[in-house]
Amino acid sequence: MPHDNLRVLAHPLRMRILSLLTGTAMSAAEAARELGDTQANISYHFRRLHEAGLLDVAEEVTIRGGRAKRYRHDPDSGRRLTTRNPAEQQLLTKAVASELLRRAGSRAPGRRASLTDAELWVDPAIWARLLERASELSQELHAAAQPPRSPGTVRVSASVALFELAEAGPEEAP
Repeated sequence: MPHDNLRVLAHPLRMRILSLLTGTAMSAAEAARELGDTQANISYHFRRLHEAGLLDVAEEVTIRGGRAKRYRHDPDSGRRLTTRNPAEQQLLTKAVASELLRRAGSRAPGRRASLTDAELWVDPAIWARLLERASELSQELHAAAQPPRSPGTVRVSASVALFELAEAGPEEAP
């Protein structure tokens, strides 16, 4: 893969596509209807995500005499994009933050929610345990994903960013 693996996620529509295709396999036409976009545009983004290893061809189907590929996102595929490049990590963080802001505009009023923001110091053993629990929660959430508007489901948003911070420099000291 090229050195800019995470750049594929810089486009906000691609984050939405990955979320959508976690719960079900879809063709570009199906995803376009769900996302309110053109099939041509969604097809372009599908190709970029597939080339980056974030979408898998789940099946090929015949639709109106033609062949269509249905793609699915495996949330574990993101591990292939890990990088030590701070610029790429910044791009990913910006993409996630932008997607969170978009979703926050659709938050259901009066419904239970959880939002935590913290920069603090914890014991390394507790930190390791909390990271493991967050990973398990993420895996459970992705495994429970259903196709859009499935009966008995609710539409939810989840963004988790847990990471160890570098030692504070003089400019960050209180």
